[in-house]
Amino acid sequence: MTATLPNRRRLLGAALLAPALPALAQAPVAPAPAPLPWPNPLLAQRADPQILRHGGWVYLMATVPEYDRLELRRARSIAGLATADVKVIWRKHGQGPMSRHIWAPELAWLDGRWYIHFSAGEAAAPWKIRLWTLENASADPMQGEWTERGRVLTQWDSFTLDATVFEHRGRRYMAWAQTDPANKNHSTDIYLSRMKSPTELAGPQVRLSRPEYAWERVRHAVNEAPAVLVHGGRVFMSYSAAGTGAEYCLGLLWADADAELLDAQNWRKSPGPVFTSSDENGQYGPGHNSFLVEPDGTVLNVFHARNYRDVKGDPLKDSGRATRVQPLRFTADGMPDFGPPLKERP
Repeated sequence: MTATLPNRRRLLGAALLAPALPALAQAPVAPAPAPLPWPNPLLAQRADPQILRHGGWVYLMATVPEYDRLELRRARSIAGLATADVKVIWRKHGQGPMSRHIWAPELAWLDGRWYIHFSAGEAAAPWKIRLWTLENASADPMQGEWTERGRVLTQWDSFTLDATVFEHRGRRYMAWAQTDPANKNHSTDIYLSRMKSPTELAGPQVRLSRPEYAWERVRHAVNEAPAVLVHGGRVFMSYSAAGTGAEYCLGLLWADADAELLDAQNWRKSPGPVFTSSDENGQYGPGHNSFLVEPDGTVLNVFHARNYRDVKGDPLKDSGRATRVQPLRFTADGMPDFGPPLKERP
């Protein structure tokens, strides 16, 4: 596998970003948001949320606060997810791989089967976190047997998490976060690769972003949790940055829809965060999002946040992150306008 393209920092520097800056600066002031047709938050104590619509159902997966199992729930509507029955489809191992830090599951329907890609560490080595896959041949993911399909192998055996799968113009890709072993500051970066199968990468594996700005390096130097949206002739990739307290936020990468996505030169990067904490609305640390495109074309931003700023101790041990869903708007020139995380409403 090839490593990241050279001169990455220069490619995503100010010279490349300059043509796109007006799009971010000229975003219109959004009108007062209409009441959401579902509770806000949608679910308490559920982080890293993903909602998938398939076959007349909406499915939700998220990280549980105990970090010990994978849950799946479904309903006919987003509002229905708030009260839907929950099925535990897999539990962590007692020891060895997949026995600690069960994080960030994402559900996908690929080649006529269900797959879940998730991150997991080991009880004896909690931060030996890698990507793993489950498979279910049943047409109903709430039924059938979920089979462990092993690790998704990347170019390095290093800290790896937060995989997402998407298809664009007949090609299937995986994006994820990983630490380059040669990087002495141990930052977590965003990578992209083609997929050979739902459980294997085809390569090359290309680094698209690393935490180079100050806002990406608060508490920890982190770019993680990529989420992909194809809209208006562009491929957008949001990602989460910094530590998991109130500093947590979203950054944005984008490329033209007809560009070669595995060429890092074709991606641009926002110089500032695009979705951040809101003191006015009492929402803090919004991040680890996913996108859901509704049948009418409405794009929803699915994310987690806390309703308090101050966290005692390590934010990763705080269970207050809750799943929230709100519409995503776009500027006149087609750039996403995330707005602030909205106030809570039962």
